[in-house]
Amino acid sequence: MFETLAYYATVLHRSFTAYTTSRLQALGLSFGSLFPILYVGKHPGCSQAELTAALGLDWGYSQRSITRLVEEGFLTREKSGRAYRLGLSERGREAFAVSHQVFFDWDALHLSSLTPAEQEQLLALLAKAAGKEGNGPCTRP
Repeated sequence: MFETLAYYATVLHRSFTAYTTSRLQALGLSFGSLFPILYVGKHPGCSQAELTAALGLDWGYSQRSITRLVEEGFLTREKSGRAYRLGLSERGREAFAVSHQVFFDWDALHLSSLTPAEQEQLLALLAKAAGKEGNGPCTRP
């Protein structure tokens, strides 16, 4: 159809969103909760302002999302000086594990037709095109 990066990015995004949504729904989460859960899991004790800035979110959206995740028992919010510090609850740690793993599971499904060398090359080229060489949100330790 279209031979553009934008076209393939859209196709892959739709596929990833559908796959991730089905995995997160089992936990009672929406796709929109994916990155806040991941961010807090990787930055325990962060403030909401740090999360909002790091994820490039609108302040109102961030406030509603964090409030909902606290009310649903995924995040904890503790007062520390003038700011609230965010953490994962037990339920949040389970959601973090699933949210983190979904990236690797989706990759395994969609990159299986490529050799390991081709996978590495593809990811390196995409990182270069995105200006993020090696800085993905879900890199393995």
